[in-house]
Amino acid sequence: MNNIFHFKEFKVDQSDCAMKVNTDGVLLAALVQAKNPQRILDIGTGTGLISLMLAQRFETAGIDAVEIDEKAANRAGTNFNESPFANRLTSIHTSIEEFFLSTNESYDLIISNPPFFINSLKSEVLTKEIARHTSPDFFENLLNQSTRKLSLNGCLVMILPIETSILIENLVITDANLHLNEIINIHSFDDSKPHRKILKIGLNPTELNLNKFVIYESQGIYSSEYQNLLKDFFTIF
Repeated sequence: MNNIFHFKEFKVDQSDCAMKVNTDGVLLAALVQAKNPQRILDIGTGTGLISLMLAQRFETAGIDAVEIDEKAANRAGTNFNESPFANRLTSIHTSIEEFFLSTNESYDLIISNPPFFINSLKSEVLTKEIARHTSPDFFENLLNQSTRKLSLNGCLVMILPIETSILIENLVITDANLHLNEIINIHSFDDSKPHRKILKIGLNPTELNLNKFVIYESQGIYSSEYQNLLKDFFTIF
């Protein structure tokens, strides 16, 4: 199996990483909208994919990428160092809880493709279990701690399965200091139900933007919006 994923401006070595380059991470990094963020935090960076894509998109941003799995954090660091954006990317091996305790930094954008499956059947592989499984408390802590580290006009953006998204939306609704700014429903096909949501959460109230994104025009054929979104990244477009 080839562990090197080549993009137009960088490459991602996926060796030693439980979670490989995937559509969720790619869409999150390409779809997120932020106004010239100077400080970005990537929670659970894995291979470093999202940080690398954001470094390409936001040319002056400095990005901290936190990863609890040591092998993945080291691999992300190598991917960063071998990219054109090496001087703006930092891989940090620690838990997000420890990281938040250790920094006074505030961020214009905090982004995460977090663990997905709440209270579900655990993987036999420990590293994959850490990357993919968690509890509802994890998301409440992630939301609370992340938003405390946002700059005044900053935002927290996550891609989530529908069930987990509903949990996060309810947590935001009950918190007077947080506001849901945007929801992007991700559909495989135009007539299929959404299987992921991208949530954008901020400290300032705005009109909620509801958007739809479709990956495939038909079986095996990418939609024009998917191709246009990723033409600056994927070598196949």
